[in-house]
Order: sequence, then structure tokens, then C-alpha cells
Amino acid sequence: MVLYHTLCIAFAVSLFFFLCAIPIFWPLMIPYMMYCMLSEASTSGTLSARSEFLRSLRVWSLFASYFPARLHRSQELPPTRKYIFGYHPHGIISHGAFAAFATEALGFKQLFPGITNTLLTLDSNFRIPFYRDYALAMGLASVSKESCENILSKGGPNNEGMGRAITIVVGGARESLDAQPYCTRLVLKRRKGFVKMAIRTGADLVPVLAFGENDLYDQFQADTHPRIHKIQLLVKKILGFTIPLFHARGVFNYDVGIMPYRRPLNVVVGKPIEVVQSSKPDQQYIDRVHEQYVSELERMWELWKDEFASERKEELQILE
Repeated sequence: MVLYHTLCIAFAVSLFFFLCAIPIFWPLMIPYMMYCMLSEASTSGTLSARSEFLRSLRVWSLFASYFPARLHRSQELPPTRKYIFGYHPHGIISHGAFAAFATEALGFKQLFPGITNTLLTLDSNFRIPFYRDYALAMGLASVSKESCENILSKGGPNNEGMGRAITIVVGGARESLDAQPYCTRLVLKRRKGFVKMAIRTGADLVPVLAFGENDLYDQFQADTHPRIHKIQLLVKKILGFTIPLFHARGVFNYDVGIMPYRRPLNVVVGKPIEVVQSSKPDQQYIDRVHEQYVSELERMWELWKDEFASERKEELQILE
């Protein structure tokens, strides 16, 4: 299951081109491609494509036990509020975010009863044939502004979004390039869009710190391969995403491959930061909430670092 999750996009793309190469499938593939291009399922905010059966399959518990991965709660979250979970760090593939918020392998429903969480990913992922249907069934949605607003304004007892939550991997592709084992570097100082979204929608901010996410892969370092790093940044600027040059272990060997290392992954959910809803928040209030958010992350790091990051090479770093 870990190998499948790592390669599921590649599997979907390969299957798509294989079917396109067979003329008998063209009457099916052409309408399907048009549907993929025109569908708004990833931004609508509805749960019609979400499959709780698929999210709760036993295989996801096996997926989580590979590392092993654990989900830790700082305090209970009342289902009468709406939330934006900020996941840190991005890592290479964000295995921890998937295990904790796209499946029930780590017991999210038991830890946070009454809250329906949606893990967000790039909108371009929902233009990939076959993979988009799998992602929607796992409860994923687009990280676009429209999608965030729709999710946090629909559902709940009064159909106002109460009890709904979204999980945003705040650092994004830029942070993945800084993912080095036993280091935690967060691209956060200038990332305030999620704070604005929280204030506009009235959603509380919940910082999430994943100890061990960066330990799952090795990748080329920017200081030793500056030209490669510049090319990666250029690709990100043009396409909106980048591909880290990473490696770990193989399926049948421990030397090299694309399978993540078997290292503990502890996802800690912090205390919520309540916000005052405003359709036009001023910059001072945004900055103040952002400072509270960063302070909570730093508190979580200090509280858990000796237990979950005992082999760290450096302390937590908050980057531009």
C-alpha cells in the first residue's frame, strides 16, 4: 500500500495512455476526458464523491503501521466550530497528512468526533484521469480559494459549515525542497493566505506538526547542488509545482529506491486559535493571528521535540 500510494499518480497516467492507445476504448475515453476538464467536483464543497468505506479499509491501517504513524491530540475540538488545519512540514510526499486526514487509519473520527475533515491538494491533480476519481473518493479536494470557501460554508447542522474542516499543507512545493532528514524547516513567514481564509470564513486555525515527515526520504541539498536547486525553483515558478530529486529504500532492498524509510511518524494536532470573522480583515489583525499561529507551532515543538525528534540535527526553523 505504501508503494501504491507513492506511485498512484504514475499508475493512473500509465493506465490512461494505455487505454488511449487502443481504439476500441476511444468512445469511452473522449467523453471521460471532457468530463474531467469540465467537472467542478473538487471545488464544489460537497461530499457526494467521498467514500467512507474506502477511507476506512483495513489496508490503510497496514499503510500507517509501515512507518509506524500515530496521531496525537492536544485537546478536544468542539464540532460546533469550523477549522483550518495547517499541516507542517510538507516533506516529499506528505505521507503523514494522507494517513491522518485522508484515511481513518489513525482514528481521526475517534479523536475528533463530529468533525468532517477534507485534505486539500493541488487543483491540477483533479485533471489527471482516473487519479482524480480516486482522490475524490478518498475525500480530497482542491486547495483553490473557491474550494476552501465552499467547504467551510456548507454542511453542518445549520448548513453553515459548522463541523467542517480542511487541511492545508501550508509550505507547499517550496517547502518540499527543504525537506532534509532530522531537520524541520517551515516556509511560513510570508504564508498568510490561509490566515486570511480563516478570518473570512470564521474558521479556527489548528496547527499540525508532523515529527518525522522529513525523515522519510533523502534528497539532493541546495548548497551542494545549486544548479539543480535553481532549475527546481524555475519549474515551480512556471508550473506551480516541482519534483524533488529524492530517494530512500527499495521494495526488496535497503540501499536505494522510492519507498520511504521505515521511520516513526508522529502527527501532533495543536490547540486551536480562535479568530473573529470579518469579510475584509485588516493587515494588523492578520499579522497578529499569524504570530499566534507560529507561537503555537513553536510551543508544540518545544513540548514534543525530545520525545519525537530526539535525533534532530537542528532546532525548528521558520523560513521566508
